[in-house]
Amino acid sequence: MQSLFTGNKRENPEPVKAEIQGRIPQWLHGTLIRNGPGMHKIGDTVFNHWFDGMSLLHSFTFENGEVSYRSKYLQSDTYKTNIEANRIVVSEFGTMAYPDPCKNIFSKAFSYLTHVIPDFTDNCLINIIKYGGDYFASSEVNYIRKIDPRSLETLDKVDYRKYLPLNLATSHPHYDRNGNTYNMGTSIAEKGKTKYLFVKIPNIKPEQTDDKKDTCFKNCEILCSIPCHSLLNPSYYHSFGMTENYIIFIEQPLKLDILKMATAYFKGVNWASCLTWQPNNKTYIHIIDKKTKKLLPTKFYTDALVVYHHVNAYEEDNHIVFDIIAYEDNSLYQLFYLKNITLSDREFEAQGKGFSLPSCKRFAIPVEYDKNTDMGVNMVKLQDTTAYALKEKDEYVYCKPEVLFEAVELPRINYDYNGLKYRYIYASGVHWKPIPTKILKCDVQTRSCLEWREENCWPAEPVFVKAPEAKDEDDGVLLSSVISTDAKKSSFLLVLDAKTFKELGRASISADLHLDLHGMFIPEEELSTKQ
Repeated sequence: MQSLFTGNKRENPEPVKAEIQGRIPQWLHGTLIRNGPGMHKIGDTVFNHWFDGMSLLHSFTFENGEVSYRSKYLQSDTYKTNIEANRIVVSEFGTMAYPDPCKNIFSKAFSYLTHVIPDFTDNCLINIIKYGGDYFASSEVNYIRKIDPRSLETLDKVDYRKYLPLNLATSHPHYDRNGNTYNMGTSIAEKGKTKYLFVKIPNIKPEQTDDKKDTCFKNCEILCSIPCHSLLNPSYYHSFGMTENYIIFIEQPLKLDILKMATAYFKGVNWASCLTWQPNNKTYIHIIDKKTKKLLPTKFYTDALVVYHHVNAYEEDNHIVFDIIAYEDNSLYQLFYLKNITLSDREFEAQGKGFSLPSCKRFAIPVEYDKNTDMGVNMVKLQDTTAYALKEKDEYVYCKPEVLFEAVELPRINYDYNGLKYRYIYASGVHWKPIPTKILKCDVQTRSCLEWREENCWPAEPVFVKAPEAKDEDDGVLLSSVISTDAKKSSFLLVLDAKTFKELGRASISADLHLDLHGMFIPEEELSTKQ
């Protein structure tokens, strides 16, 4: 277990041919790119938190039933600075770093004094996202790094702040049918106000204009802004939901303390300690109309919860239905400190390292309802959910979700159904420790699940790839990078039939695979247009 999270993984910049067992579909052409932490020790220094490790990109390329693998560390400014110093000198969210004592610390200190928000790391280790015709490694701050999806070479560094007043942004944007990208972020203390901004980045490729650099960002549009309830305590969020006509944002009572963040360096605390959980506060559900670009006036809310991942959302009979993965508290982040996550199961249990298991919850929001409805009356008229919404005074509506599935995380869907009524969720199954042990196919219609698991195997987030001429929602395959801790077996790329959930094949890799976070499959035809 310890080897899953500690130590440094070797990169493989040149393609490594995989050994195939079973059968890889001949129609599967393209590249699966994944992102996650691969280096946790630099010199004699070690990161405190698993999420702080240096970004290691890796890819699986499929062609004619064969698979090749490669991996490269993201050549961020952060990575280069740390490697040159042979120690951790750039702070990450769970690790506060300090300059070499032999160097002048005053310039570093001055930068913290003159900025309410410190300059964040560009160690973009969470996901791969697409803007226009380009691909980027991303985290949750203002920096993203353009990459070459074939070679994994690190290219330009992009600062959102050059185009938008964003200090924070999600690594889980949405894409519409025209390839436009929608994302959201937080603008902190800009002109005395803190806001949540919702933006549209058009699908403009550099070759389509005379301006060949950052074209899509230069043409981005702010769709809507929502004032934060508190100037210096914005909500933390990791993703959001989107239907054809609406954007769903959950403002949860997991708050970022900006004043504490501004002084964290001098107080010797990390940025993670600047997150405060407020269990007695409400969780607000904001609904933005994409056409009017305005927030719906009704104040929808639910009980305190923590959500990282939205699953999907759709509209039905004047309701918005959305599914999320929710926790009862903020214990998840604490458990990924290396001192906790590397405990054996016995030590973990003995030390009482409790963990609020995630559950998939369904909310139903009545967008249009009779204003004369009596208070305390359920306004949800849908027949296939037990979620309800109760009218209260002053245009407040209390929303109670239905629990669809327990102990699931890292949800993915057939993205053709994003924003539409759908049936299947593909996800990782977790037990009493927040580490995926199986892959699930969750049927929201029957509320039943299929699963794949294997002893001493730790599967990553499953990614759905639809089959050519697919007719059903589950016509396709699931791809998952699986780490094996069995000394007699290599780690491998698993290919499952998404409909039957039977294993089609696996591509065993003679390389140092690492646990990753998120990624995307890029069809060969999209890669070919970049030549």
